Amino acid sequence: MRRWILLFVIVVSVLIADQITKQAVIDNLRLGESRQPAPFLAPFFQITRSENTGASFGFLPQAGDVFLIIALIVSAALVVFYGRLPVAANVTRIGMGLVIGGALGNAIDRLQHGAVVDFIHYQIPGVISNVSNLADHAIVLGVILIFVDSWRLDRANRQVTLDGEESATTDVSE
Repeated sequence: MRRWILLFVIVVSVLIADQITKQAVIDNLRLGESRQPAPFLAPFFQITRSENTGASFGFLPQAGDVFLIIALIVSAALVVFYGRLPVAANVTRIGMGLVIGGALGNAIDRLQHGAVVDFIHYQIPGVISNVSNLADHAIVLGVILIFVDSWRLDRANRQVTLDGEESATTDVSE
């Protein structure tokens, strides 16, 4: 039961933080307007209100409904898979909560506004300029945590297997 409460708390926390920050941006900035919260960081970071009807980086802008459906299916699949996680997969549980919360946060935007509200504007002048939101960051962090925990658990399982093979070899040779 504690694992399900953890999932609920993480998903709800991501949703609340995501929706509050997006609403603050909607209430205070016009589409395309920027603010520099730290002027010395302005060439690299600012708050810019943007909308994205497609996927990351504006990919497939006419496919917003498809991404809404994908977000809902992925969230449902993660909830089903969540119940099957091994006991030791605590970091994966946190990662899945972040991914589900982020996917649902962007899905809410698509339903409410017809597009995802973005505002976190990172730039490397002359190289890249990307506008995202807290939901996007939760998804990315969640995926990273899932991969790291998967790698960690796989490595631990391999070590147990190797230790077991060494024991079996040692037992036979004695």
